[in-house]
Amino acid sequence: MTATVYDATPCALGEGALWHPERGELFWFDILGNRLLSRARTWTFDEHVSAAGWIDRDTLLIAAETALFAFDLSDGTRRNLCALEADIARTRSNDGRADPWGGFWIGTMGKRAEPGAGAIYRYARGELRRLFGGITISNAISFTPDRRAAYYTDTREGQILRVALDEEGWPRGAPEVFVDARGAAWGPDGAVVDAEGCLWNAQWGAGRVARYSPDGALLATVEVPTPHTTCPAFGGAGLTTLFVTTAISGAKPPAGQTFTADVGIKGQAEHRVLL
Repeated sequence: MTATVYDATPCALGEGALWHPERGELFWFDILGNRLLSRARTWTFDEHVSAAGWIDRDTLLIAAETALFAFDLSDGTRRNLCALEADIARTRSNDGRADPWGGFWIGTMGKRAEPGAGAIYRYARGELRRLFGGITISNAISFTPDRRAAYYTDTREGQILRVALDEEGWPRGAPEVFVDARGAAWGPDGAVVDAEGCLWNAQWGAGRVARYSPDGALLATVEVPTPHTTCPAFGGAGLTTLFVTTAISGAKPPAGQTFTADVGIKGQAEHRVLL
């Protein structure tokens, strides 16, 4: 299966694809360009922005370099919710996703991918709590449909990890290796889990999104005609359309564009962030 171009706007580092279920609209980011994009319009910020969840029809939670904030799509106003490593100038936000309880998980990383400079946090009930530290490139934050587990990765380490969750959505016990890609020519990047519990992982350097069964077996791939795939999202009618952001990172066009493929497999609707 091969993806085709959904939007030809080039992003230096496309990321954070989000299908808003109430608006029926795809949003994504160009982290290095400080931009939030949709097909309808583009918003530019004064710092890096990287990931989002939806609060209501007209409001997104946006993860930025120094904060999590509520952003009004109708008038462009911003209301800060909490600081995010605002006192650490060398880091920024990266991958993130809302969880089934209405919380929001967000990863950070060094702006120059400094080893171990990043972490993964959960924002829930007005509190930002650090979950995992010592991460170089945080990615693949996603959740199983039965609410029993979360996934994440440090792209530099090459392993997608799975961690059990308790009844309130907090990690319980030590993470376990779900996919071990150490030594591969590609790195695990963003991920999303479909309604059948299979994980779809964008693979930086491989030009594809790979689907893994709940026990970690490779089931299928969606080929993308540029090497650096970064973040998948399900959307469209019936949630059977896969969207994929990409990065330029030295590659030629269509690098950095956003792609789509009708995969015929239903995804999960993105969870609402509860403030």
